[in-house]
Amino acid sequence: MVLIVIFATNFYTLNRLHVLLFIFIIGCISTHSAQEKRKIQIEYAGKLTIDEENYPGAKVLTRDDKQQVHIIHGGSNMWCDKAIHYGQENFVEAYGNVSVKQGDTIHMTSKYVEYSGITELAFASGDVVLTDPQSTISSDTLYFDRVKQQAFYKNGGKVVKDSSGTITSKIGRYYMDIKKYQFVKDVVLVNKESTINSDYFDFYSDTGYAYLFGPSTITTETSKTYCEKGFYDTKQEFGYAIKNARIDYDNRIVEGDSLYFDHIKNFASATNNIKVTDTINKSIIKGHYAEVYKEKDSLFITKHALAITVQENDSIFMHADKIMVTGKPEHRIINAYYNAKIFKSDISGKSDSIYSNQKTGLTKLINLPRFSNSDKFATTRKPILWNFENQMTGDTIHLISNPETEKLDSLLVFNNSFIISKDTLSENGYNQIYGLRLVGQFNDKNTLREVDITKNAESIFYARNDKQELIGIDKAKSGSIQILFAEGDIEEYSRFNQIDGNLYPESQYPKKELFLKGFDWRDSERPNSVEDLFKDDPPLNLPVIKGLEDYVPSGEFFDEDMLERIKSAGKTSPENNKAARNIPEKK
Repeated sequence: MVLIVIFATNFYTLNRLHVLLFIFIIGCISTHSAQEKRKIQIEYAGKLTIDEENYPGAKVLTRDDKQQVHIIHGGSNMWCDKAIHYGQENFVEAYGNVSVKQGDTIHMTSKYVEYSGITELAFASGDVVLTDPQSTISSDTLYFDRVKQQAFYKNGGKVVKDSSGTITSKIGRYYMDIKKYQFVKDVVLVNKESTINSDYFDFYSDTGYAYLFGPSTITTETSKTYCEKGFYDTKQEFGYAIKNARIDYDNRIVEGDSLYFDHIKNFASATNNIKVTDTINKSIIKGHYAEVYKEKDSLFITKHALAITVQENDSIFMHADKIMVTGKPEHRIINAYYNAKIFKSDISGKSDSIYSNQKTGLTKLINLPRFSNSDKFATTRKPILWNFENQMTGDTIHLISNPETEKLDSLLVFNNSFIISKDTLSENGYNQIYGLRLVGQFNDKNTLREVDITKNAESIFYARNDKQELIGIDKAKSGSIQILFAEGDIEEYSRFNQIDGNLYPESQYPKKELFLKGFDWRDSERPNSVEDLFKDDPPLNLPVIKGLEDYVPSGEFFDEDMLERIKSAGKTSPENNKAARNIPEKK
């Protein structure tokens, strides 16, 4: 056994004779050629040992009481308690309190490091911590490629990034030149404001930008955002989500093809195929552009906007150019603006604007004032309501329902009240009632049962006997009229303070008086289905959602270039290539 031990404080302080002896024993460490400049250099060691039995072809370097072993290669410095240096293979193993510094920016500590001067690849294990000015990586094992300036772990690691938080993942990769992290599998980012979970996660440490791919969630104190492709600014706390995107607030769920969100402002906007679910009031809002202000409890939606109030037996559908929902969950108010329509199996309506109070059960059909008198819809097409065979119009219509039983209760029509029902047995006959005010009551089947017309009431009725034979046409004026309906037909009517009236045989009825003043039969406008609510809308052209490109996995960390470097490191001893011993086998 050959065992040679040399003690020294600094190899450069040895006299010339000792230097020649050192070179003769352990090999030449020179800087004469470009190849030799790539050699690992020993800057300092407290003790040098040659132990051919245990470390053939190597020198064992250990620290002294003054300082650690100091190793230099290509601008990087490494300190450790003990080092095994294989000069011919240009390879070193470092043990105990290992510290590696590259320039003024990269610092790595660990219990153990292997480093090849040929591949310039370091393998570190045991409480590994790598820091740069903006972040810190910690893992049980870490690879560091100085050629590509990349760090990589594959068995779990953690990154701490100042204000952006802490990121853990199964696999992590750091591109030092562009300050980019790439995390794969079980990725979790935690900071004061939010927690992010993702399958694939690209993170830029200088900007705090995060790109999410695969099933991902962003959870804050007030919301939870899900997507399978998205972006999030961890510093400014805003971002956007696409592909099965969804935001859950306390009492609202927002879904759409593309969602933008700002957690500081508690604001979200959505584009294309939007669905907003009110989990408390059992309502759904749909459309293709929406804005949600959580703090103000308000929602704005347009582009085929549709509000659905879900009921056990029969939902209510409301459509308009724009729909706004405001108010606390216990007092939601829906306002539908311009070309507003409402549909339910037993009642439907249309007006310039619709107001609905979900707490009180009050729905108003209103025509809004317009700046232009040429707007025919606002000035001549009054709010209208259909219930089975009856058409009702007026300047303003109030429909009142019971929020608990979800049934219609009553109907109020203010000013120019007009109710029309077609006499089904005559070709052009219409029962008509006009007055200033109308009050209607519904039965348990949501059918209009009783109607009272007050002030300046006028009427035309097609009177029939029990065999439905026409007795005559009744026309009269009175102070008020009360009508009872049965299955949509007039069962009986009573006039109060009648001014004049007459029952004409059909053949003697004046043809010019078949219709009361203001008669406007609008059955062609009546929505008979949910689809009919949209029949007057212009064609819908949705924007193309571009957003992020699909996730493209980066090249392997152990790529062909690196594998070739590793292969070159073992040319002198291919069967015992130390540079390859910690390289994972490809599956």
